[in-house]
Amino acid sequence: MANTILSSGVRNNLLTLQKTTSEQAVLQNRLATGRKVNSAIDNPVNYFTAQSLNDRGSQLTGLLDGISNGIQTIQAASKGIDGITKLVQSLQSTVKQAQADAAQNRPTVVGTGTALSSTAETQATNKSLKDIALDKRIGSAGDTTVAAATAGSAGDLGIDVTATPALNIQITTGPAGAPTSTTNIGVTLTANTTVRDVVNAINASGVATAFVDEKGLLNVKGMGSETLGVGIGAGANAAAAVTASSTGAQSAAFGLNATDRTTGIASSGVTSAVRSNLIQQFNDLRTQIDQLAKDSSYNGINLLAGDRLSIAFNEKGGTNQTKLDIQGTNLTSDNLGIPQAVNTQLAGFFNFQNDLDLEKATGSLSTALTSLRSLASTFGSNLSVAQTRQDFTKEMVNTLTTGADNLVLADSNEEGAKLLALNTRQQLSQTALSLASQADQSVLRLFS
Repeated sequence: MANTILSSGVRNNLLTLQKTTSEQAVLQNRLATGRKVNSAIDNPVNYFTAQSLNDRGSQLTGLLDGISNGIQTIQAASKGIDGITKLVQSLQSTVKQAQADAAQNRPTVVGTGTALSSTAETQATNKSLKDIALDKRIGSAGDTTVAAATAGSAGDLGIDVTATPALNIQITTGPAGAPTSTTNIGVTLTANTTVRDVVNAINASGVATAFVDEKGLLNVKGMGSETLGVGIGAGANAAAAVTASSTGAQSAAFGLNATDRTTGIASSGVTSAVRSNLIQQFNDLRTQIDQLAKDSSYNGINLLAGDRLSIAFNEKGGTNQTKLDIQGTNLTSDNLGIPQAVNTQLAGFFNFQNDLDLEKATGSLSTALTSLRSLASTFGSNLSVAQTRQDFTKEMVNTLTTGADNLVLADSNEEGAKLLALNTRQQLSQTALSLASQADQSVLRLFS
């Protein structure tokens, strides 16, 4: 069979038409896939660069789930701290309720006899035993004899305020003969110093309260339930007065026994029903602290139970990996310094019948709140870091995806315009091919 011979014009138009059709196929594929680079053949550099960017974006997207879980774990711990803080504040309210009810077991050193005032003095002065006692002067210059109150004189206790101008009241608390706390209250004596001044000095000390009762007797009451010792002494100076008070050298002048300092007065042992009822409330709240901490876990990790949380922020490993490690804390009532409440004096417990123990409880609870605030601040800082890195990772994934798309995605508007132009060119090429074919046929007319 002989080969068909095409004229030069027909051949050129045919080649143009074929090229146009090929370009149309490429553009139609781009419009169909939305990509201008569909394989390494199209553009190897762009293809592999975009693939690398998309791979990293996919890895970072996978890390977002871990970051999200980490954020929720921190938030669960933070919510737990908020709840525990409220429980500790409730414990503070319970302690305040206990403090509002007067303790029934405070030891009281009570004067005996008629050293401060007597019935005869009430008749002479027409004043009560209490007022006579409070108004009596401690002494005067060169005084060595007790002076009874009269209509014109308040009387005195017979202490030479010139030779011994320093007075000391020594108050001890703790076991008899082995006090655990000693407080010295100094009073400078003058001719105008009265028993009222001594009472006021004791009350201002904050370690005991003093008053003169209706019988004219001096009373010194402890602030807690420990054995209370009270000794009064006078000396040429403060040091000498402290030494004298340690044996109660001048205690008798105030109607007190010297043994009130060395032996002391023990607690009455009487308990407050109100305080006893608050003990269970306190211990129940304390138990809730431990239980709430145990329930503050998320996805098996509890930062309030000492667990460790690690949040990865990039796709690398080893030393090149960036991450946030958070070491949790074992948050319990014991670790917060909140022991149980009891009705008696026991080591390691709060004795709700003891004012001093209630003061200790107040201090411990304040310290616990400080610790909780510090821990909340730490978790808050870690949460802020995790959330910042989460936002950064999302933006980085978007940046990587956009960069990859810029390398391989087709512009539909541009490709559509090109295809429209190629369609027009195809029509023109077909017309030109037809005209070239007609020109070849015109030769045959010469032989017709």
